[in-house]
Amino acid sequence: MNHAGLCALAFVSVALAACSAPKPPTTMSKSAPATATSSHFDALALFAPFAHQYPVNRYRAADGRPGPDYWQNRADYSIQATLDPGTKVLTGSEVITYTNNSPQALGYVWLQLDQNIYKAGSRGSFAFPGTPDANRQTDGDVITAVQVEAGGSMSVAKHTISDTRMRVDLPKPVAGNGGTVKLHIDWHYTMPESGGRTNWYTTKDGDVFEIAQWYPRMAVYDDLRGWDTLPYVGSEFYLEYGDFDYAITVPANMIVAGSGELVNPADVLTPTEQQRLAQARASDATVVIRTPEDVANPASRPNQGTRTWRFRMHDTRDVAFGASAAYVWDAARINLPDGKHAMAQSVYPTESIVDGGWQHSSQHIKYTVEFFSKYTGLVYPWPNAIAEAGNAGGMEYPGIVFDDWKSSGKNLFMLTVHEIGHDWYPMIVGSNERRAAWMDEGFNTFVDALAQADWGKAHNGEFAPKQDGEYAPLTGDPAKDIVTQVFDDPDAPTILAAPDVAPGKYRHPISYFKAAYGLTLLREVILGPERFDAAFTQYTRDWAFKHPSPSDFFRTMDSAAGEDLSWFWRGWFANNWKLDLAVTGVKYADNDPAKGAQVTVANLERMAMPSTLKVTFDDGSTTDVQVPVEAWMRNTELAVSVPGGKRIKSATIDPDGLLPDINRANNAFPAASRK
Repeated sequence: MNHAGLCALAFVSVALAACSAPKPPTTMSKSAPATATSSHFDALALFAPFAHQYPVNRYRAADGRPGPDYWQNRADYSIQATLDPGTKVLTGSEVITYTNNSPQALGYVWLQLDQNIYKAGSRGSFAFPGTPDANRQTDGDVITAVQVEAGGSMSVAKHTISDTRMRVDLPKPVAGNGGTVKLHIDWHYTMPESGGRTNWYTTKDGDVFEIAQWYPRMAVYDDLRGWDTLPYVGSEFYLEYGDFDYAITVPANMIVAGSGELVNPADVLTPTEQQRLAQARASDATVVIRTPEDVANPASRPNQGTRTWRFRMHDTRDVAFGASAAYVWDAARINLPDGKHAMAQSVYPTESIVDGGWQHSSQHIKYTVEFFSKYTGLVYPWPNAIAEAGNAGGMEYPGIVFDDWKSSGKNLFMLTVHEIGHDWYPMIVGSNERRAAWMDEGFNTFVDALAQADWGKAHNGEFAPKQDGEYAPLTGDPAKDIVTQVFDDPDAPTILAAPDVAPGKYRHPISYFKAAYGLTLLREVILGPERFDAAFTQYTRDWAFKHPSPSDFFRTMDSAAGEDLSWFWRGWFANNWKLDLAVTGVKYADNDPAKGAQVTVANLERMAMPSTLKVTFDDGSTTDVQVPVEAWMRNTELAVSVPGGKRIKSATIDPDGLLPDINRANNAFPAASRK
């Protein structure tokens, strides 16, 4: 999650003391002959054509964009649910309108029942024994009715539950190319206590409920593998897009914060709360809608009966909500690049109001949405962005995130930026998190680092650089940290490895850090910001509210940036190939500096990178020679010509330490010049 230190923008700005060029000795022999160097580099392996996982066809184009016949199915939801705080049971009924835009008729459909991960004997409990989810046992999703509505008639549907999946057999296949069917499902489940992605915990003013993965959800049927029915064992999600209309009934004294827009405020809010909410819509400063004093005063809310909170959200793949009588609630206006506005909102117990605490959350949300909207080229599409203070630690859903209620200061800021940033990856750009976790965690972490650096520039270094000891390195030098976290470990999986299979200790170093650092290398070293940003924002816009694959991303970057990056996808993403560049010698023509010199550079490991060779002369002047990655297409060692006229004091490859070089001790010649 936290990978500070790369010089320019992305992993900004621990000062370059750790990777600055050394002070060499003051003299050098007339001639320093190159020495034979053993190398593991194989140009034919690195620069071979990259074999994409998914082929080009009418659905997915060669330049990475959706093809002319791209299709995707749709799921619209109408949900009615009731929360019983006493029994901790959520009971609901839903109608799913499923649209089959595929070319094939479908005789059955699959749904996801994520609450079944908590049942004894679930696959998740075996996949990750000893984890909180494995130890929190409930009865899971209890399905009480499944009916199918088609052609104006309703019929009971045969359904089969297998772990966290449910197959529903349709009485008549739903036609392709736009056919629809409606599923009516009744269900209930008991919420597990503490932690997890749906849970409750206790505060001095009442219980707080975080409700996610709470209704039977359609699995994705796509052009890549048909029904994608990976069971839920703890990794995240892959869902269809649609519109949601959902209603949550709770005791009258509770506040509900939900994805989307509250459409019946007059039914559930007091006149004072309505007035304050209207004030917040026009205020860049945070407006408190429900104060700590209100929370302590039972008369500030109705305390008899129930209230039903109704929300709507368009073009989303999921919704979630929080509910509690203990919430302090505040909000501020978000200013979007297209001149429109949204609302940043935070709900939290009074215990979260500490120095640097949750009273600052809405401003952090406001900043994040404004920054991501500008940098990604994709303006935030929903009316609200909400942070709920809970026990989930840090978990994202469209339009709402569950963040640690005990966080404050830099940790709270980092958590807010990261989880709200997920609204872009993968809530808008809908990649498959269960198969390619790096496409949301890595992309989001990359933009996080840019956002955190930008905030630091505007706030005297506050909260910058992005550096989180729980999830990522502490040295402030990502080029060093990737070596210790990944390259020094022969058991480390690759970025493209299946997320559920990789041991838990590698989740953040690989899916977050290595993937994000790879994008940083592309932006700062390989492509440059202008070409990278043009390609990355095109990918984001092209695949908004769609389902991109890894191949779509790779092809987009190649085409839009104008670079065949096969070598980078193979070495960095498909493998953990190491980089070790070295300066092995300096030789003058005819032993005469006036006639020029050749600096010998070697590539000793399997990876290659474009690099900078800095030559320092006896008079203190310097010259930089850019060594492109193509230098290694036919070489393991090459002589770089340096114009004549001066005696060379030292030569250093990658003088600023930007590259993930596993052995910096051999980057300079003479070797003793390297600190």
